[in-house]
Amino acid sequence: MQHSELFTPVSLGSIALANRIVMAPLTRCRAEPGHLPGSLMAEYYAQRATAGLIVCEATMVIEGNSAFGGAEPGVYSAAQVAGWRSVTDAVHANGGRIVLQLWHGGRACHSLLNGGTQPVAPSPVAIGNDEIHTPAGKKPYETPRELQDDELPGIVAGFRRAAENALAAGFDGVEVHGANGYLLDQFLRDGSNRRTGPYGGPVKNRARLLLEVVDAVVAVWSPGRVGVRISPLNSFNDMRDSDPVGLTRYVAGELGRRGIAFLDLMRGDFFGVQKGDIVSAARGAFRGALLGGMGFSPAEAASAVHSGTFSAIVFGHHFISNPDLVARVKAGVPLVEPDQATFYSPGPTGYTDYPTLPT
Repeated sequence: MQHSELFTPVSLGSIALANRIVMAPLTRCRAEPGHLPGSLMAEYYAQRATAGLIVCEATMVIEGNSAFGGAEPGVYSAAQVAGWRSVTDAVHANGGRIVLQLWHGGRACHSLLNGGTQPVAPSPVAIGNDEIHTPAGKKPYETPRELQDDELPGIVAGFRRAAENALAAGFDGVEVHGANGYLLDQFLRDGSNRRTGPYGGPVKNRARLLLEVVDAVVAVWSPGRVGVRISPLNSFNDMRDSDPVGLTRYVAGELGRRGIAFLDLMRGDFFGVQKGDIVSAARGAFRGALLGGMGFSPAEAASAVHSGTFSAIVFGHHFISNPDLVARVKAGVPLVEPDQATFYSPGPTGYTDYPTLPT
């Protein structure tokens, strides 16, 4: 067996994993009209059920906040809950564990995807280094509307309802998405949060919304079935922070005090803009199960688990093209590289048609 450290069981709070290879939340844009999870999504996730844990793709908690052309799933309607139940049933039938990632796009949304509604954010600061795909073609990101303090309880309530719906859909837990330049991350980092008052300024205030959301979700699930993903260094979606290490230390400490099941830490920056030792900061402040992701090879993953730095490792793009990633890593065979042209295209091509090893 190759990399044996990855094939020992581990518990993330109340969630028992058969191995330490976690499937990252991967936006694939295969939801059906109405942001509905369908049979194709159920097949896709069931194919990957040998992962120790599957973290589902970013899923809208509140209607009208689409950032991916309407093809991302939601969890705010009864029909969506029923669709997700078919996914969880398929994964559980194959012996897997699966949690739902709860997401709000914030300023990464666009009015052309949401019936003319202006996107919202902590401050009226647009994403300035990219464009978004819309029905009218690629467009610049819009300047978002600044959320007022009295609107934020409604955001928290939306996450709580989504957590309740995820419970009804049969998931094993949930992950709160506080990463990659979406709404909760926009509040966390001072490059996008320019507000004053109780939700702006020092890191304690900027983290307030994330922690209020976590507290609301924990009230539904219990802390042992709630995880949080953060990416303090990642500059994706035009994000930055003046002190990512300090931000990591504070957030990790607060989450640790809440006893959540796991902290999912994206260790780097897709574009290499920001740097800092956030891994040591997180490990020093958070004594629960710490998951690490971004660019791990199987050998490095095994070493990180062996050293105790991480409890499990999150694999992303290789889970797209290797539905049997766990078996391939165990056997030491080369991994298939994914076809980037089909990452977000509709249908089964590049989604459910990647081959597995002969049995």
